[in-house]
Amino acid sequence: MSITSQEFDFVRRLISTSSGITLEDGKEYLVDMRLASVARQFEISSVSDLIARMQSPSETRLHRPVVDAMTTNETSFFRDLHPFDAVRTDLLPEMMKLRAAERKLTIWCGASSTGQEPFTLAMLIREHFPELARWKVEIVATDISGAVLAKAREGIFSQLEVNRGLPATYLIKYFQTGAKGWRLKDDILKMVDFRYLNLIEKWPEMPSCDLVFMRNVMIYFKIEIKKAILRKIANVMRSDGYLLLGGSETTLNLDDAYQRVPVGKTICYRLGKAAGSAAPKKV
Repeated sequence: MSITSQEFDFVRRLISTSSGITLEDGKEYLVDMRLASVARQFEISSVSDLIARMQSPSETRLHRPVVDAMTTNETSFFRDLHPFDAVRTDLLPEMMKLRAAERKLTIWCGASSTGQEPFTLAMLIREHFPELARWKVEIVATDISGAVLAKAREGIFSQLEVNRGLPATYLIKYFQTGAKGWRLKDDILKMVDFRYLNLIEKWPEMPSCDLVFMRNVMIYFKIEIKKAILRKIANVMRSDGYLLLGGSETTLNLDDAYQRVPVGKTICYRLGKAAGSAAPKKV
């Protein structure tokens, strides 16, 4: 039996308050489908019973698993490909020149889900930039879901997951087979630091970032939340760094501090002065 409109309204208020994500009208089926697994996990007979319990002050323990279940975790290795081409051909070479004296690079992947994006960057660095092995390279990956962070830290992926976008040469070189699936080798696992971060709450202290990947996450937020996130990114991104958003996302009409910079077949964003003075050539 499908959930009622009142039950749906309760869940979407909780999701909006907890994560900033907006559930549109007509998504009752999605709530019903995703919360069914949470009900089974806590041995609750139905989604309706689960939602009823969540409304009790003594059952707030159920809120986090419900928010985790409703968070979209779609991801894959080398997703959309072009942003990673831009990193390889332009962005990392430029950053390496700019950081040659300090020999340090920091990359942040926001809403990193089960880790395919940051692990793609780690493998790309190992494959194409062996000289960075002598640098301090930090890849910080954050997400709101404790469940996906736990999976990401294991670095174990199913056959279906490695079949989505991962070149066979990378699979052979950077993974090993095991009883649970394909596991990333330790040297790649150790390159990524997974941390909890809720984008709509006060952020913990973040390192100064050279590259920020915030792809395919702000599409779920209202305009005011998008503006707030972009302001906070500007505070943690180095003045000559780059921001990469999803293909359908933009800073246009949200934050004038950023300027659009085409790089090959992808679009990056830089803070005003850097965009005007040090944009990479198109490839």
